[in-house]
Amino acid sequence: MNTSATQERTRDQVARIRAAKRAKAVAVGVDEAFVSQLVEGFYAAVRDDDLLGPIFAQRIADWPQHLDRMKRFWRSILFNSGEFSGNPMLKHMAIPGLEERHFARWLELFYAQLRTLESTPGAAPLVGRSARMIADSLLTGIATRRSGLAGSRAGGNLPHV
Repeated sequence: MNTSATQERTRDQVARIRAAKRAKAVAVGVDEAFVSQLVEGFYAAVRDDDLLGPIFAQRIADWPQHLDRMKRFWRSILFNSGEFSGNPMLKHMAIPGLEERHFARWLELFYAQLRTLESTPGAAPLVGRSARMIADSLLTGIATRRSGLAGSRAGGNLPHV
């Protein structure tokens, strides 16, 4: 089999998948401007939050850089853009004391920001489902690392959008 032809087909398939995911998001009003406003507003609320603010203040020295990174992350999630590289699981595992209440509060603030931006009915469910899956995955990974398989049931009480 021709490796070059296989690589070309793979690139074409990836491009089609990315275009379809982007079109689905844009159809409900989720575009780059939406992602930017979501990230900016959400992290403004996080910084002011009594529970989450101190955790972030201890770890984020350069907020503009962090916001740019989070915008790349969310564009990668929502549009399958492929522009984010990193390991959020390792970053979150390194934070001592993270519990379900932290992830629940993170989601509450995220959902509140989503509701302020939603221009069409499908935006909040689309973005909110992704946020909840991410929170659940991070919480489960942290709990499993701490408690083994017993921790794999974490996240069942996280709020939904």
